[in-house]
Amino acid sequence: MSDLIRRADATRKTLAKYRRRAFDWRGRSTCIHLARYHLRNMGHTPPPVPDFRSALGARRALDRLGFADLAALFDSMLPRIAPAAMLVGDLAVLQGDEGFDSIVVSAGGKLLGYHADDGSGIKPLMALEMPVGAWRL
Repeated sequence: MSDLIRRADATRKTLAKYRRRAFDWRGRSTCIHLARYHLRNMGHTPPPVPDFRSALGARRALDRLGFADLAALFDSMLPRIAPAAMLVGDLAVLQGDEGFDSIVVSAGGKLLGYHADDGSGIKPLMALEMPVGAWRL
């Protein structure tokens, strides 16, 4: 199977799980959970997500792990690439609101992730600014 087909299949599987799954701190349905699921679909073995149920809990968990932000966390696990070099299935971090960035999955010209104004499930997003970073899976 070609690498691009494998990437597309893994991305479709992630989209199928999170398409209608609302963003929920308490329900453990956040962009970091989405990213971990996608990493596993792509054949990686990411560490478990620490248990948190609020934005404050997520910030504390990131601090306990020793990372200033999500980009630093991904830098410790994956090779960073230029955003323009993203393939289907790669991850990117977009600058977010309220001190938290947003993790998105590349879907071939579109980025899939949670939108701040509509947390009903992941959606294609338009990045109006350059991503904070992108990583090859």
